Amino acid sequence: MHLGKMYSAQTDLVSATTIEIEIDITKSGIPAFQVVGLPDKAIEESRERVNAALKNSGFKQPKQMKTVVSLAPAEIRKEGPAFDLPIALGFLLADGDSGVSFDPEHKLFLGELTLGGNVQSITGALPLVIHAKNAGFKQVFIPAGNAEEVAIVSGIEIFPVNSLRQVIDHLNIDRDEQEVSVKISPLTHQPVQKQESKAVVDFADIAENDHAKRALLIAAAGGHNIAMYGPAGTGKTMMAKAFCGILPSLSYEQVLEVSSIHSYVGTLGSGYISRPPFRSPHHTASHVSIIGGGTIPKPGEVTLAHRGVLFMDEFPEFDKRVLESLREPLEDAEVHISRARGTVTFPSDFILVAALNPPSAVYRGDAASITVAEQRKFKKKLSGPIMDRIDLWIEVPKISFETLMQKDTGRQSSADLQIIVSHCRDLQKKRFGHELLNAQMNTKTITEKIPLENEVKKILDQAATRMDFSPRVYHKMIKVARTIADIEQCPDIKTEHILEALAFRPKEII
Repeated sequence: MHLGKMYSAQTDLVSATTIEIEIDITKSGIPAFQVVGLPDKAIEESRERVNAALKNSGFKQPKQMKTVVSLAPAEIRKEGPAFDLPIALGFLLADGDSGVSFDPEHKLFLGELTLGGNVQSITGALPLVIHAKNAGFKQVFIPAGNAEEVAIVSGIEIFPVNSLRQVIDHLNIDRDEQEVSVKISPLTHQPVQKQESKAVVDFADIAENDHAKRALLIAAAGGHNIAMYGPAGTGKTMMAKAFCGILPSLSYEQVLEVSSIHSYVGTLGSGYISRPPFRSPHHTASHVSIIGGGTIPKPGEVTLAHRGVLFMDEFPEFDKRVLESLREPLEDAEVHISRARGTVTFPSDFILVAALNPPSAVYRGDAASITVAEQRKFKKKLSGPIMDRIDLWIEVPKISFETLMQKDTGRQSSADLQIIVSHCRDLQKKRFGHELLNAQMNTKTITEKIPLENEVKKILDQAATRMDFSPRVYHKMIKVARTIADIEQCPDIKTEHILEALAFRPKEII
């Protein structure tokens, strides 16, 4: 009997687990190849991939002997084809006649094998490499196709591999030491490069609507949720697309966090994400696709928009269940999904940008013609709790045709506004001592860090009484006013700041 032991890992987005792979070979008895330890279908099929990859790489096949592969911890369900490479290497290590010998300790292996023995890219490589580093592994072997996304991780040797044979030649201590060319060079750490904004719309290209632009600047500077309402075709979608262009680039920690999420889901592509993501789901999208879920919980759009922007056009047209489910991520910056097999928590710290078109009769000056049923349908979608969680409400009216084609060199560009936003966020970091935006303050932080002058508090209290503010809205007005003061580079909230914040509370839309 021969035993081989290898290390791999799998992730569920928010955490990762080291998977120990043991291979037991018995050369007597009926030949068989069995995988145990709650494998999914993709892992069960790895028997055929590993068998063919070893044969086509010039080695014995596991099916020629009684081979048992154990994946531990046994109580965790194993998913995906990333265990192919360590299973194949573990078999060769356990087979005393393979001529392969190496020390698997402190090494973690990831990769899907083709029938020919090549190593294919996997999803989730970045969070798995980060886990390997944090778990104390010294070396990690990953598919060459994932090299670009994981090169930003430092503190661990990362070896990109193209084939099973290449890994064996690199590791095998019994090979001819003269064959130095078979050694794989570890990746050189690549520092994160700040990428230029790829926003297709610049604020300098947007005519008029200065009030809406001002609101978007405030939203970006303090991380506030914003809703724009008005007739169709007034530029709401255009301004939402330009919004990402005024947000600052992500920090290194945020790059790892956001890129890991998209690596896990399979939407990363090549490289990494250093700009805030922009997600724009259609209003017919299902509850699961927006919030996340499924039999095996997967993240939705609110998680894919983490550290970025979630733009919801035709906001009232989304399913009522979807809109109400936004309450948790908007309040707590995370979403909890419970299923029979357990509860998972996904991060969802994003800025919501909503756009909506009230009934057209409002903008024809004929609001009286709206039926009671139309009013009820519109207001039913926008419940009080949802409206409370949106900090800024701004009307975007029609603009005159004469100004549409006019060039205005005096308009601020997205680059100009991004400088203002970056400065405001630096002020907030200095104020709070860590990465925290004004919109993320809790009640204790507001009390300790945001003192109000008597005159300012009096105005806010009067407005709260007259407009029947909830405690949540009351605190939101302080947060918005603090951001406005930051934009004006004012150390204290003044009367004009609180009055401007109050102007962004929703009026009767219909």
